[in-house]
Amino acid sequence: MAGHSHWANIKHKKGVNDRAKAKVLARMGKLIAIAVQLGSPKPEENPRLRLAIQKARASNMPMDAIERAIKKAAGIGVGDKPMSEVSYEGYAPGGVAIVVDALTDNRHRTAPEIKKLFERAGGAIGAPGCVAWQFKDVSVFLVDCPSEDQVMEALLAADADATDIVREGDQVAITAATQQYDAIGQALGKAKLAVANSDLTKIPDNRVLVTDAGIARQINDLVAALDEHPDVQDVFTNMDGGE
Repeated sequence: MAGHSHWANIKHKKGVNDRAKAKVLARMGKLIAIAVQLGSPKPEENPRLRLAIQKARASNMPMDAIERAIKKAAGIGVGDKPMSEVSYEGYAPGGVAIVVDALTDNRHRTAPEIKKLFERAGGAIGAPGCVAWQFKDVSVFLVDCPSEDQVMEALLAADADATDIVREGDQVAITAATQQYDAIGQALGKAKLAVANSDLTKIPDNRVLVTDAGIARQINDLVAALDEHPDVQDVFTNMDGGE
């Protein structure tokens, strides 16, 4: 199961230090809302909500704000608009594939705004499915443990399956199918192995090498612009180099 780690370069993560706290809290609130709408308001019954809470805490969202977001999503009233998940796909300059995951209460507003961002950067938005096939949905974990064997033993003992386990310094990175997220989390907890980070994400099957500095700049500018959009949650590319 050992091999190339995808942890360090799986997607463009949203930063916290370079943007207003209010925007981050609003974004985390959306993530919690969709998790509650698609499942249970109880974290112990809703793996997706547990992950949303984990991300919110990592973004320094206060626990009372998290609880308010859960309660609001669980009791949507007449004046509240439920969120819906939507993905946009397209190409950046240089033929680099991009997938944008968003949460919106108005698809008719968000779609043209995302399309405009692609076009301004010299890219083009495409039809659903045009690039999604180039990415895999996966679970990823970063474990505070220097031994791959110890992590592998913990997973085997719990009958949890990983597709990739690789050591990165004093930590071990795990890649697995999305369906294994809960099983692996429980296996690591049972073995008392500390999880530094975990996520449900996308990784490209193959990467497009970008050596031209100008094109790389255009791609990075597009990713940054998409990342700044208030409805966007994550931006994934298959770009290799220039980042």
